[in-house]
Amino acid sequence: MMNNKNFMQLQFSARSENESFARVAVASFVSKLDLTLDELEEIKTAVSEAVTNSIIHGYDEDPEQIVIVTAGYTDESIEIMIEDHGKGIVDIEEARQPLFTTKPELERSGMGFTIMENFMDSIEILTGVNKGTKVILHKNLVKNKAICN
Repeated sequence: MMNNKNFMQLQFSARSENESFARVAVASFVSKLDLTLDELEEIKTAVSEAVTNSIIHGYDEDPEQIVIVTAGYTDESIEIMIEDHGKGIVDIEEARQPLFTTKPELERSGMGFTIMENFMDSIEILTGVNKGTKVILHKNLVKNKAICN
């Protein structure tokens, strides 16, 4: 994690119902920053997608496993890391392709990474087969403001 001005970490059982808890906890943590409602919704959605991936793909919804969410911010940016110690991703480039899913029987859309990439300024994926996955989401706080003359 970056050199944070403030940070938080939580861990919870890999149960689908805990996805909303993670989303709301991160949103509450960053709500004190000067974010628009759209930016806050984008962060919540990206966290939701990453946590859901950990629960469904990393652990096959094994409630005995743990998902860890760490969030921090500086004056310039927010960084959120969602971590599991599950299966890992065999082919990151394939997993990042729109509509790719390893769980078609669950009617998964395969858009998780695409949504994260569209809503955040950058994402980083660190993974190893049978070693788990860390998805690091970055959102810049410094806005480029147009100068009006």
